[in-house]
Amino acid sequence: MQANDHTLASSYLRQIAEQISSMGGDAGDWLARSGLRAEQLDDGELAVSFPVFRQLVLDSVELTGEPAMGLLVGDRMREHTHGILGYAAMNCGTLRQALELLERFFMLRTTMLAIDFEQRDDEFRVRLRERIPLGDIARPVLEAALLAFKNVLDCIPRGPSQCRSVAFSFAASSDAALARELFRCEVREGQDWTGLVLPLAAIDVPLRMGDPATLAHAVQICQRELDKLAAQVSLGARVQRLMLEQRSSFPSLQLTARLLCMTPRTLHRRLLEEGTSYKQILEQVRRMLALEYLRAGRLSVQEVSYALGYSDVANFRRAFKRWESVPPSARR
Repeated sequence: MQANDHTLASSYLRQIAEQISSMGGDAGDWLARSGLRAEQLDDGELAVSFPVFRQLVLDSVELTGEPAMGLLVGDRMREHTHGILGYAAMNCGTLRQALELLERFFMLRTTMLAIDFEQRDDEFRVRLRERIPLGDIARPVLEAALLAFKNVLDCIPRGPSQCRSVAFSFAASSDAALARELFRCEVREGQDWTGLVLPLAAIDVPLRMGDPATLAHAVQICQRELDKLAAQVSLGARVQRLMLEQRSSFPSLQLTARLLCMTPRTLHRRLLEEGTSYKQILEQVRRMLALEYLRAGRLSVQEVSYALGYSDVANFRRAFKRWESVPPSARR
């Protein structure tokens, strides 16, 4: 899947524009640099591609001179910023139900990021991961997304969600004090993951404000929107999604075709029409996951190679050198 297949809802761009304006900047000029107009931000159907979004983020930092732009934009986002998904989350019966709902429909807001969960002893970790390498905009995007996510969780129980700490995979910055102030909890940078730590005991506590009928109606709307989005997504994007869902055992071309209700020959032909192939998509997924595994530092190079389906670690080393121009050990 190419970067152009990844999108972001226009409501988030509006938050950046408003932040730029509040700091005395010209939001119109900021949008014009990427060929956009202010009135387009009110179009619920507008969804910008990753290359355009990347340039918008970089330009917002340049125009304002504010390196902590991600934190400031994230602090603006509340439950209403996330449309019907935020409304649905507010009517859940427990935090667990809300988290599972957000995970299920996260693509309605952006296809650049994904969330998953991990339970450790008395902790419940909500992990935020990149579906594509964000590169030079990783810090502002992850800071904004995680702060926005925490703001929603704080509102669901109508009070602080008792978030114990926040973890970021990037190195410490001069804005650590501001991050602690806005997140209102401990912020740990330089970790091997990005996300929130919640107390396990709070996950299944019933929330008195939940409304099952309202939730069911909101979920129906979310599902319709997700179905519509899936119909617009390229075939290559659907193939990549299947691979990412499996991770440890990538489906073969034959199985992928069967899962997509077509013959292998039809799948191959339609991917060629999109300018890609099963082999190219598999290599893109392997590259993405290799970088993620190596940054996390939990697996050896040999273990990463096996996790990505290589029978010989030497083949993985050669592939990685071709992708990144350096051996895998340089990315650990």
